[in-house]
Amino acid sequence: MDMVDLPNASSPSHLSWNGVRRGSRKAPLEWVLERCIFLVSLSAIVLVFLIFAFVLRESLPVFLGRVDSTVAQRVIPADQMDTLSSADLAKYLDLSEREFSEMDRDTLRLMMEVKGESAAEAPLDKDAGVNTASWRYLLLPHQWTGYEKPSYIWQPVSEIHKYNVVPLFIGSLKTTLVALLFSIPLALGAALYVSQLAPPRVREWLKPAIEMLAGIPSVVLGFFALIVMASVLQNLVGAESRLNAFVAGIALGLAIIPVLFSIAEDALTSVPRSYTQAALALGASQWQAAWQVVLPAALPGVFAAVLLGFGRAIGETMIVLMASGNASILSWNLLDSTRTITATIAAELAEAVFGGHHYRILFMLGTLLFAVTFFTNLLGELIIHRLNRRLEGKA
Repeated sequence: MDMVDLPNASSPSHLSWNGVRRGSRKAPLEWVLERCIFLVSLSAIVLVFLIFAFVLRESLPVFLGRVDSTVAQRVIPADQMDTLSSADLAKYLDLSEREFSEMDRDTLRLMMEVKGESAAEAPLDKDAGVNTASWRYLLLPHQWTGYEKPSYIWQPVSEIHKYNVVPLFIGSLKTTLVALLFSIPLALGAALYVSQLAPPRVREWLKPAIEMLAGIPSVVLGFFALIVMASVLQNLVGAESRLNAFVAGIALGLAIIPVLFSIAEDALTSVPRSYTQAALALGASQWQAAWQVVLPAALPGVFAAVLLGFGRAIGETMIVLMASGNASILSWNLLDSTRTITATIAAELAEAVFGGHHYRILFMLGTLLFAVTFFTNLLGELIIHRLNRRLEGKA
């Protein structure tokens, strides 16, 4: 038997096996495969970073307060174009330096005339001079013309653009909470039964059957909720709105049950069998051993499953777009129609003017949604770490 060369402590990268070194000319294929795997992994990380950087770049003017959605703006007559500096004229026409340099004098004059005509058609409303893209109007209520009290309103296509994002966050939160409250008991109960209580023959077909539900497209679940589920639930609960947060939440719950089940079942299965055997030897029933011994030991993995289900639910688009009613109503009633952040982005981004205030605010919503999921996962990781340390007796 050939001797195996031990790695040199001074150069750990030069590992050898039967005299063949990785990365040397004697094994070039291994070196190429390692570099390919490294490049593929790095490209995935870079791609995610570039996507976030693009979304953040498009939404940054909103965060910095540089977006102006005022309808009634100051009008400069085209005859006074020569009195303005190049920088002031570019700012007035909302042009970048590059766009301004590519336009001739006649084009700039025509743009000033068009802007003047548009300003003359602005509605005679006290709210026409309000910059609704500022944070004051994005987050706080305002008493708009025709309303009896300050309200949270999302109406981007009205004469006075209203961009309050609070109803969208409330809608996303309602549908997500309904989905979790519906799916967690079902998924966790199924995972506990399959991993601890089911006979081997039942486990062999039941686990793949539940996990195969993840292959159902979300648009199919949305269509089922729109055509069948909405009518059935309306007859059961007597809801005034056929499509509402409750219907969308139940459909979302059906979508995330396979994800919750798969991760929770793996966490429960990874608990050593000695825990169950010791509990049974002390006189506990199989159900008591599963509920009082195995489940607490697998709590970090179960909590991770819930976090992943939360991220899956709050980021879902097609189901809530088809089954929620898409009405941006600020209400905690689950039977009222609602509108989520993801449905708003999907429904309105294609119709928004590129580079306009509506376009920027939709990207801002995407950035805020990313921030919510990121900090939720970060908090979850901290809690999971503390649970692991407590189970190991270190805290």
